[in-house]
Amino acid sequence: MDILLNIEGLAKKFVLHTREGKIIDALQDLSLQVREGEFLGLSGPSGSGKSTILKCVYRTYVPTRGSVWYESDLYGRVNLAALSEHAIIELRKQEIGFVSQFLKVIPRVSALEVVVEPLLSRNGILPAKARMKAAELLERLHIPPQLFDAYPITFSGGEQQRINIARAVIWRPKVLLLDEPTASLDQRSASIVRDILKEIRNEGTTMIGIFHDTAMLTTVADRIYDLERGEYAHGLCHS
Repeated sequence: MDILLNIEGLAKKFVLHTREGKIIDALQDLSLQVREGEFLGLSGPSGSGKSTILKCVYRTYVPTRGSVWYESDLYGRVNLAALSEHAIIELRKQEIGFVSQFLKVIPRVSALEVVVEPLLSRNGILPAKARMKAAELLERLHIPPQLFDAYPITFSGGEQQRINIARAVIWRPKVLLLDEPTASLDQRSASIVRDILKEIRNEGTTMIGIFHDTAMLTTVADRIYDLERGEYAHGLCHS
């Protein structure tokens, strides 16, 4: 497989101005590679920098040091750590998706429209077909049709997260970053999400993911990088 993401010497420090300038080293000199079409899992204890890695790739955080080389369809080989804000926004629109632990959407937009929007804005699909695909995905995730027109803010945490996942996977991004996507889900919903992630990986989406459930991580990941040891784990992954 070709290398899609090549992270070299990545570091991120935070300065706590409210704590007399105390410096927190969230990540130090990380180097790893992600192959095109694979699911790379990240493991390690709380505070080891798992979420920081995802946010540096997505450029929610600007790295303090290091490079994140990415093979983009839009721009060719680029360093995400140094790319312009405009280019980063375009990559988020066209190639790179992110699933956080919490749904963040515009108020008073229905659940169906929340899921439909990225499909319409990125793929140029006809609205009627996009809504049909969104409805099918929501039903698969056990969001009943009577809730399609309701506002997600009125939903339970688990329902909101299923909408969050549906919104992220419906457009089949080139790269999908997952930060504890199943943390608020019951076992049945988590199993459905696992199957969906396997499907989109088989369709070509490259993923980097963090899961609180080690069994889930070993089920979906092709390889796992252990941040505590600074190496790829052995004997844990299933292709």
